[in-house]
Amino acid sequence: MINSIYKEMANAIRFLSIDAIVKAQEGHQGVPLGMAEIATALYTGHLKFNPQDAGWFDRDRVVLSNGHGSMLMYSLLHLTGYPDFPIEEIQRFRVLGSVCEGHPERPHDEPNGIEVTTGPLGQGIANAFGMAVAEAYLNARFGSALVNHFTYAFVGDGCLQEGVGQEMISLAGHLQLSKLVLLWDDNQITDDGSTELSISENVAERFRIAGWHVEELDGHDIETVSTALEAARQDPRPSLLACRTVIAKGIARLQGQRGGHSGRLYDEDAKAARDLMGWKHGQFEVPADVLQAWRDAGQRSATEYQAWRERVSTLPDNERAEFERVMRGDLPANWQQVLSEYKENALNLPPSPSGIFISAEINDLLTSVLPERMVGCADLEAPTSHKRGLTAFNAQDRSGSYVHCGVREHVMGSMANGMAAHGGVIPLSVTYLAFADYERPAMRMAALMGLPVKFVFSHDSIGIGRNGPTHQPVEIIASLRAMPNMWVMRPADAVEAAECWELALNNRTGPVSMVFARQSLPLVRLTHTAANLSSRGAYVLSEAECGQRQVTLLATGSEVSLAIEARSHLEKLGIGTAVISMPCWEIFNEQNLIYRESVLGNGVRIGIEAAVRQGWDAYLGVRGGFVGMAGFGASGPAEELYRLFNITPEAVVALAKKLIDHQ
Repeated sequence: MINSIYKEMANAIRFLSIDAIVKAQEGHQGVPLGMAEIATALYTGHLKFNPQDAGWFDRDRVVLSNGHGSMLMYSLLHLTGYPDFPIEEIQRFRVLGSVCEGHPERPHDEPNGIEVTTGPLGQGIANAFGMAVAEAYLNARFGSALVNHFTYAFVGDGCLQEGVGQEMISLAGHLQLSKLVLLWDDNQITDDGSTELSISENVAERFRIAGWHVEELDGHDIETVSTALEAARQDPRPSLLACRTVIAKGIARLQGQRGGHSGRLYDEDAKAARDLMGWKHGQFEVPADVLQAWRDAGQRSATEYQAWRERVSTLPDNERAEFERVMRGDLPANWQQVLSEYKENALNLPPSPSGIFISAEINDLLTSVLPERMVGCADLEAPTSHKRGLTAFNAQDRSGSYVHCGVREHVMGSMANGMAAHGGVIPLSVTYLAFADYERPAMRMAALMGLPVKFVFSHDSIGIGRNGPTHQPVEIIASLRAMPNMWVMRPADAVEAAECWELALNNRTGPVSMVFARQSLPLVRLTHTAANLSSRGAYVLSEAECGQRQVTLLATGSEVSLAIEARSHLEKLGIGTAVISMPCWEIFNEQNLIYRESVLGNGVRIGIEAAVRQGWDAYLGVRGGFVGMAGFGASGPAEELYRLFNITPEAVVALAKKLIDHQ
């Protein structure tokens, strides 16, 4: 039987949350007040964690997907003894500079107990799904003695109404991820009012149909929740515990109503709640016996933690070194050699029939040296070809490192974020660039969290031809470049592709979008250099030869070869012309002023890209010109489209002459 102390422990969550929200004069009390008993059951009886080592690799992961209820997480982290969450921080909830921010924010440096940044609803449960995938893969690779943990997610109605939620439900059920457990705050209320305003289906049944273990229960009965958690841990399917709750339980004025979500709380509400719940303690006060019970819960895994450390320390030297390398996220010693050899050999190989196939070849070569690389693809293996020698990760074989995501870009990107946040894997997310907008919430969250996800895109321009304007992403490269902490790379040929892959894998502080053409990319780098020229973001590919540089042609990707052809014409006319390849603007922007000015030159500058002009003027200056797109594309053969939209060497030459004449 559950001791009465557990009810007091739940109330400690409830009143820390009330007091913090009252003091901040804002917040979302619905979740922490409604899920206090659910959280108490999880943390006191089932969760494997260690507040003194928040980054313990084999800890259970907990994601607060309904992140607006952040005081639930902050209260738990404080009560169980996480060092970054003393009572002073709880008292500074939503104050600038406090670790207790409006929504949980994953730290960029040392782990502190917050697994992922949550805010956009649905992202958290999709992240949790990715964590469960990573755990299953690493469990198969290293064994249960080293990797054997669960992923739990606190979930609200909004998480399940967003489309990404249904994608996750479907794919997780298909993959039978038994260590994924969702705790649904089934309070039948959203911010607008009753869920009946917008939902008529049986939500729990959606999970059952998708192959989940489902239990519907009283979310305020700690013993019932604990029993259901134990059943979920034993079931071979992913689990949904549909916990019927009362939103804002304890606030008589708001509980069970739409205002319970985030309606303003006042001192009178806190006093009335204390009277209603029998909580006789002052503001931010947790009685010693209750706090001690919580601190004891924080130590419940201490023996298991020490046993795990002992198992790691007694591994054979080579096995321990490899496991610790993977845990740290370090790359193996020999991985760059693979890229160096490919880069040198590319000069003697026939061009790949497709730019994206260059990336696929590189990815395939890395298989033997980077086994922690996991690839997700949205049902586009034939045109992107990133599976090749990889085997599928599925319900029968967890050792595979290729996830067939189906036509589900939304969850694919968010899953990759969860995998990166989990650690131990390098996630790649592969699809067409036109579908990047389906991944955009995940890409933004990856950039915000500084997660090293590799987003790989194909079919990057009007060069895809007859598929037409719906598939020609003329504006998307510019929109990705606008995202802080996102590297956008558009290699011009196989040599630059190898260099960009090297840079992407070395980037540990944020995501990278690697953008490849559908059409073939002829070599523009004709001599081998051991140095990674792309490492400065932009470089002089061909300097003016017929005289002083008058024109600088700046291009990316498939248009670099077009710039080279235009340069040849201009040089024959006696106009000194340089070609600058710009595979990554973000890296170029980080270079010192002297280098950037030496690359850009002082004469006429023309940008060339089969995309819109937005962003280019930062490099072109007031006298610069642009050869590219001014609107959406059309359906037709690629070569005809380039002529139709006047993206040709002849157009570049004509524009250069015009700009020179008007200097």
